[in-house]
Amino acid sequence: MIDFIKKNIFIATIFLITLLLGFVTFFTFIDKGFIELNDQNLQILLIGNIGLLLLLFFMIFKEVRNSLKIDIDISGAKSNRKYITFFALFTLIPSILISLFSLFLLSFALDKYLDKKITTAVNNSYEVAKSYTEEVRTKTQSEIILIAYDLNKSANFLKTNINQFKSFLNTQKLIRGMDEVHIIDINGNLLLSTLKDINLYQPPLQDALEMVSNDKRPLKIINAYKNQSASIIKLENFDEKYLYIVKYLDEKISQYLIESEEALNFYYTVLNKQTGIKISFAFIYLVVVTLLLFLSISIAIRFSSRFFRSINNLIIASSNIGMGNLDTKVPEIKADKDMEILNKNFNLMTEKLKTQQNKLIINERHEAWENLARKLAHEIKNPLTPIQLTIDKLKNEYSKKIESQDEDKFDKGLKIITKQIKQIENLVNEFSDFARMPKPILKDNNLVSIINENINLIKELDSKILIEFNYDNEKIILNSDYEQLSRVFFNLIKNSIESIQEKRIKNIDFNGKIDIKLNNNTSNIDFIIIDNGLGFEIFEKNIKNILDPYFTTKEKGTGLGLAIVNKIINDHNGSINFIPIQDGAKIEINFVK
Repeated sequence: MIDFIKKNIFIATIFLITLLLGFVTFFTFIDKGFIELNDQNLQILLIGNIGLLLLLFFMIFKEVRNSLKIDIDISGAKSNRKYITFFALFTLIPSILISLFSLFLLSFALDKYLDKKITTAVNNSYEVAKSYTEEVRTKTQSEIILIAYDLNKSANFLKTNINQFKSFLNTQKLIRGMDEVHIIDINGNLLLSTLKDINLYQPPLQDALEMVSNDKRPLKIINAYKNQSASIIKLENFDEKYLYIVKYLDEKISQYLIESEEALNFYYTVLNKQTGIKISFAFIYLVVVTLLLFLSISIAIRFSSRFFRSINNLIIASSNIGMGNLDTKVPEIKADKDMEILNKNFNLMTEKLKTQQNKLIINERHEAWENLARKLAHEIKNPLTPIQLTIDKLKNEYSKKIESQDEDKFDKGLKIITKQIKQIENLVNEFSDFARMPKPILKDNNLVSIINENINLIKELDSKILIEFNYDNEKIILNSDYEQLSRVFFNLIKNSIESIQEKRIKNIDFNGKIDIKLNNNTSNIDFIIIDNGLGFEIFEKNIKNILDPYFTTKEKGTGLGLAIVNKIINDHNGSINFIPIQDGAKIEINFVK
């Protein structure tokens, strides 16, 4: 997910900016944003919204097109596109339906919200609160006239008795239902007050005092935000003194009036801008649906490419296997766990098929060569006996009759014929051995002991060659035929010695070395032999034929040694590999337990 966000960081940025601008437009329409509500600002915002939305569409289209080119294989493009189309439609159709349904609900809700009855109720509730507040404010204006009248009437008495004056003010406060009654001067300074704590006194505005200084009429002071209504009037019978009264409004009613006024303003804003609100809401919803659609298509592409690429690889691999190419491998790609297991099992299956096919081919080849060797041995061996008898007869009958000067030539010729017959007999014996390869008699044998015995035996051929044998366990047991495996190890070590000896002919001071390793693993046993002899350079190009019967590079070789070795290893559920290395040769045998 993090990689997906990094890959599409530009699209995510455009989406966030577009979505943010959509909300700014929405709040501007309802006059709750930081941008002033006017036609010019709304026009600029809508143009910006359309431009960003088109840019978002273009970037999404471009990204989807690139993803289709990169992530979808050509061989499976039809299936992939069909899969992605269905996936996108399953996202798009519900999104469109929900979008239309949401717009319908919004339109229906706005119509109900802006219904005439609701409009009347909103207006009436505001008028009720306003009437109450206005009534309280009007009362202060009427009551101040009555209090001023009583004060002016009793001016002579009150001027001489300050205590009576205070008592008179408190009485007027209670009778008239006021909260504060004050006598102040032209500067608003407090002269007398009904307040117990005069620090709570707040003088009227100087402008109000100046207005009533030359006017006998009372002045109503409105300050609803401070939850009070006040009035001020000049006292005629008092020198430059003014009556100032305050009536507290109900705090809840005052707050309700403020909230009602804000709600009323908001209500009429929505009423006037309902079309714009619907447009901005549709725009925001379109932006969100567009992003969701892009996400669904991107996820579909990624999922489809992971799924169908594996399916396509399996189809191609199975087709190649059907045509006989068992070297085919399904590429190991990152996919779902089940698909990875399927790919892995498929490759294991092909490896087993190839191994079984190779074993079958080897067995068929050996059977064919065994039949040929048996026939050759029979056909060659039949005339050897009469030839040998004839030579003996010639030697007995004619050796005394030949003149002395030709006797040596005669004996030399007979010896050459006899020698060649012996070589033919050895070849026939090897043919017979190859043809009579018995089935292995399997028992638990310690491979370490078998290899050590053959090393000790073969050291006699050349004591100058250093042979090192390393193994990871004293006992490495394999269910095997002792004599046949002994023949395998003997032949391989003997071949390494002969390779080193041939290399030493060109360099008398050459030091030969043979490294042998035997590793006991969980499911298999590895035998590795490395020598610094001639290696496989002379037949590197046709190294695959090295195991074929009668394939040899030695002057006196029959080419049956490695063929017999391969047959024995194959009968023991193993495999052999010849690996050319620099300055030598490496042979690996793997026995499956």
